[in-house]
Amino acid sequence: MNEMTRLERFRSEVPRPGPEDLRAEEERLRAAMLAPATGRPKARGTRRFRLAVAVTAGAAAAAVTAGLVVAGSGGGPHRAPAVHAMPVAHVELLQHAADAAGRTPELHPRPGQFLVYRSVTMDPVESSTGGRHARYLARANRTIWLPVDGDATHGVLETEALPPRPYPGEALPPEARGEAGRSGPEKAADFDRRAEWLRTDYAYLSRLPADPAKMYEHLYSHLGTGPAADGQAWQNVGGMLTEAYMPAAQRKALFRAAAAIPGVRTVGRAVDAAGRTGVAVSLDVPGAGQRDEYVFDPKTYLYLGRRSVVTDASLAGAPAGTVLTATAQLSVRLADRAPAVARR
Repeated sequence: MNEMTRLERFRSEVPRPGPEDLRAEEERLRAAMLAPATGRPKARGTRRFRLAVAVTAGAAAAAVTAGLVVAGSGGGPHRAPAVHAMPVAHVELLQHAADAAGRTPELHPRPGQFLVYRSVTMDPVESSTGGRHARYLARANRTIWLPVDGDATHGVLETEALPPRPYPGEALPPEARGEAGRSGPEKAADFDRRAEWLRTDYAYLSRLPADPAKMYEHLYSHLGTGPAADGQAWQNVGGMLTEAYMPAAQRKALFRAAAAIPGVRTVGRAVDAAGRTGVAVSLDVPGAGQRDEYVFDPKTYLYLGRRSVVTDASLAGAPAGTVLTATAQLSVRLADRAPAVARR
């Protein structure tokens, strides 16, 4: 008897809740992720339904860890599986990520220092040569020094181009192969016009609330309600995870708050830009025909990276399942200074 058969037999012994029950349970779990800091009472339900959900959520978490909640083929190096997640599994995954935040050695940046991030990136590039339009996927190793104090214009960037990949269904254009080699050190940014509430430097992130409910409110700063606001709040989560660092207390609050964003789902298998396989939580971007995923190590639940995956070919202009962008965060460390930038 294989694992899926055992799982199905185990679940068959418990009455399956209907769609309304599942929606109500997701709301209950969303409230539960935030309730410890607010004192709000948990929603009540029947004993039998609570048992059913407990079994479903527990089975889902186990299936996510084993990579069993996704059906479908990867379909090549740039294809991602379709999402077929059991209800409430994303709550379990993000709770594990919150717990893991307190188990890892913590950095203690000082004013004047730099946080140094090493990563691998993949992004679509469009080019026009001789009246010919082409697309391909550019890849690079990236190291960036960002000041702890928050002025991004003092950041320094080095990149090393990696072999590009063809855009799905298209040939690799000749100009794509001419981008090999290193660049930098150079200024990471000429200006930084982000609003205060969108800052992701350590000086700002370290002052954010460690209370999940208040962190949830921060994610929705200056946003309304509805799917578009939820999508932007989800993007804000990614901004606080990618080339950004915050104390463990704030990371815990962030993951618990992220679990409460409506529409979040689990992806049972996701590969980051460095080729590491993990599990992911995702949200469909309204009107974009793609989902944004945050990938975690399936054993330690540490954050690995993020990626965007096409869900609607007509909206995204690429085959469904295509991974359009991806990052893999390889390391984060402290440095007392950044490399000197060559004068132009």
